[in-house]
Amino acid sequence: MKIVALEFYKNGEMREAFALGGSMKKEDVDSNKIYPASLQNYLIDTGKEIILVDTGLPVETAPFERTPNQMLYMGEKVADFVTALKNVGYKPSDIDKVVITHKHPDHSGEIRLFNNSKIYISETEANDMKLDDENIIKVKFEDGKYHNFESSKKIADGIVMLPAPGHTEGTSIVVVEDNELYYMIHGDITYTDEALRRNELSVVFEDKDLAFESLAKVREFIKKNATVYLSTHTPEALNSLDKKSIMKL
Repeated sequence: MKIVALEFYKNGEMREAFALGGSMKKEDVDSNKIYPASLQNYLIDTGKEIILVDTGLPVETAPFERTPNQMLYMGEKVADFVTALKNVGYKPSDIDKVVITHKHPDHSGEIRLFNNSKIYISETEANDMKLDDENIIKVKFEDGKYHNFESSKKIADGIVMLPAPGHTEGTSIVVVEDNELYYMIHGDITYTDEALRRNELSVVFEDKDLAFESLAKVREFIKKNATVYLSTHTPEALNSLDKKSIMKL
């Protein structure tokens, strides 16, 4: 089993009001606190199948500009999606399966490249995106309990998709089991790992109560299982993947 990051943007930044401000008291937010930001998705090579988790921003996305006091600056572009795939030794036609954690364009922007791959996405998100092609698998999470999650969808041996609504109503996460470690590719449960450690929400959610419930499940899972926490928007995830660092709460 091999997990690699597809790197799209680097040297970005986000303010605490964005990263943790969805649940912190306004007076507790440090207006001067900046967290590093980046953008990456992940590829899993099982030796039998090649599975993507999320598909980055559309290639035509304009460069991001750093402006004073902005909440999120995505960073400097490293590569578009196809180039990022090439950088780690793959091309779109190599991909057997794609899992989309949620509908936002930084996670689903190049889904169009994978018409010959099976695309797994929660039924809620698929319907919101009006995805009805034959290769779309609208996931209803009917494969039973997985640890402290009441329902799941098996993607491959040792790889499961789990419902984690709140950020969007159909948000999902992916857990990969390998060599007694659990790798959690979580989309946007948190934007920074510090938010996970402090049990705080970002400012981006469709249902705050569900977002807190999902965050609580993620934290419970991590407390009970040796987990490498793989985020989309923080470079800390790249270091965690490289060093197989177990998240401590």
